[in-house]
Amino acid sequence: MPDAVTIVEVSPRDGLQNEAQFVATEDKLALIERLMACGLRSIEATAFVSPKWVPQMRDAAELYPQLPKSGACRFPVLVPNIQGYERARACGVTDVAVFTAASEAFTRKNINATIAESLDRFRPVFERARLDGVRVRGYVSTVLGCPYQGQVEVSAVVAVSKQLFELGCYEISLGDTIGVGTAKAARSMLQAVAAEIPMQSLAVHFHDTYGQALANVFACLEAGVRTVDASVSGTGGCPYAKGASGNLATEDLVYALHGMGFETGLDLDTLIETGAWLSGKLGRASMSKVNRARSA
Repeated sequence: MPDAVTIVEVSPRDGLQNEAQFVATEDKLALIERLMACGLRSIEATAFVSPKWVPQMRDAAELYPQLPKSGACRFPVLVPNIQGYERARACGVTDVAVFTAASEAFTRKNINATIAESLDRFRPVFERARLDGVRVRGYVSTVLGCPYQGQVEVSAVVAVSKQLFELGCYEISLGDTIGVGTAKAARSMLQAVAAEIPMQSLAVHFHDTYGQALANVFACLEAGVRTVDASVSGTGGCPYAKGASGNLATEDLVYALHGMGFETGLDLDTLIETGAWLSGKLGRASMSKVNRARSA
């Protein structure tokens, strides 16, 4: 039986959230349906955040109720606080995600709060989620570097990850938000967190700014991680990180994983078609090297 890797697809939220041109709700729904047809079973659908700060996600309450209800796929949504959680629950959401960082400077710039204050904002969310039977995923960003403070101590990554896990997250996604990490640092960081949190409760999330995302994934797979976030066509990026390019492309990740003998449950050809379709909708070339090679 081949070893399996679970891919969490983040393009509908993380991939699209910084697009300047609003992506129509029907196109977002079509993207999610196409991703499901690829075999994806965990798709981050949207974010219940303030439209003032993230206008691309202003249609969350319209989009979520239209998602397929087959039960074959989970659709986590990002919520920043209890108000966002309540809006999400009113739409029937059963999976949410919360977001903080390992860098104090980044947290202040991103959400105008300290790390401790960001965690305090989440406590009511965890309390309600336990009562409601809602699963909570946690994101920790800037785990390998920060655009404002530079180096981020591994001990800080461990501390905030452990706090999120103890609050009740079923999984912690460790994100290299600006894509500066390299394989040795990525593996060391993951192993340090895994000394406090079970490896099966960890995921990795790499941006490809310096072209290191796949190497970092491979190093973390060697260390034992089996859940990886990715975004079809390599969409996404951090508005607070100068020069930061998009997420690791799902097509590139699947091509590499299948080449290494891992099972993903995904159809690469359908992923490539979906990435090309999304790039067409966004009016630019795909960031996926596999997509570009197949389209040449």
